[in-house]
Amino acid sequence: MTTDVGIRIGDMEFSNRLALAPMAGISDPPFRRLCSQLGATMTPSEMITADTRLWKSKKSQRRLSAWRNKTPQIIQIAGFDPDMLASAALKAQNQGASIIDINMGCPAKKVCRRLAGSALLRDPNLVRRILQQVISRLTIPVTLKIRTGWCPESRNGVEIARIAEDCGVAALTVHGRTRACKFSGHAEYETIRQIKKSVSIPIIANGDIDSPEKAKSVLDYTSADAIMVGRGARGNPWIFSKINSYLSDTLQPELPFISVRDIILAHLDSLYSFYGEFTGVRVGRKHLTWYFQHQDSARDFRQRIVRVETAQEQLKLTQFFLDRSPYKEIIEYSSPQGKRVDRIKEQKKTTRQTKDRYEGNSTCRNAKQAAWGTYG
Repeated sequence: MTTDVGIRIGDMEFSNRLALAPMAGISDPPFRRLCSQLGATMTPSEMITADTRLWKSKKSQRRLSAWRNKTPQIIQIAGFDPDMLASAALKAQNQGASIIDINMGCPAKKVCRRLAGSALLRDPNLVRRILQQVISRLTIPVTLKIRTGWCPESRNGVEIARIAEDCGVAALTVHGRTRACKFSGHAEYETIRQIKKSVSIPIIANGDIDSPEKAKSVLDYTSADAIMVGRGARGNPWIFSKINSYLSDTLQPELPFISVRDIILAHLDSLYSFYGEFTGVRVGRKHLTWYFQHQDSARDFRQRIVRVETAQEQLKLTQFFLDRSPYKEIIEYSSPQGKRVDRIKEQKKTTRQTKDRYEGNSTCRNAKQAAWGTYG
């Protein structure tokens, strides 16, 4: 299996099959640019409301910015009203977007409370109306991001996928959890596999991909056209370079320490440039915490770095720590890797066993009950 085949979305060709997930508060323009430099060819924006009256806010302007990123601009929008979503998509297209991605996968309460995000999975007819309205107004590809369903007892991902294909969606990303499961437990890939068998549009698999080995396992099991990495890239942006090498059977030496150090320091510098010093330092704090979250030797550093107030102090303290840190700790322990691969083997038994296992997951069941209590 190689990544040189790439993936085609509408009339756009991507050189490999790796995407960065549109994570709120993480996938900002500097991080998207960094991940694209390290091998992610698809880097969607953070989710943006379809209410364009709010696009004048500094937060929305930042999310809409392409800022030094040479990859095609993919703008993700969220909402529940077909006309509003269509108008927002058209406005994003007119501002330079190459692809519009519609979010129907966000499990956050504040999103679902407005019947947006993954709440839309409960209303397939509304899903159809939204997709028809948006696609009819645009000349650029429209993609869709969903979960496998609202809850484990009603995984309707295949139904939604068929609606998406029928409406003209150019590609579909599927996170291997239901809305009720949020981010608890393990992602399941059997539903993604069934979706891939049911439609002909490109399918992008998402959920718990945190190592090159896991990436290959997910691609092999689901036959997906591409994979999307989310939390596995936090503090570990070079995961895309590693996955690319692993999938293409290219023997690539570990990133030299000088590269790791320079990547982290350059990331900080880009945050200051994009946000300005005050906000950039504060955004930098959380990224530095992720870079060193699994290193025992970084405990004192993490406690100190969240208290610095200036860019100069943050850079100086980070460089001082990096110059005294064992390289192996930084590259190997920036993110837990490969801990979920065995779940795919379990899912290969039967679809019934997969369903039984997740229906018996008390965390998902409780989450589902809470969700129905709030929104039902």
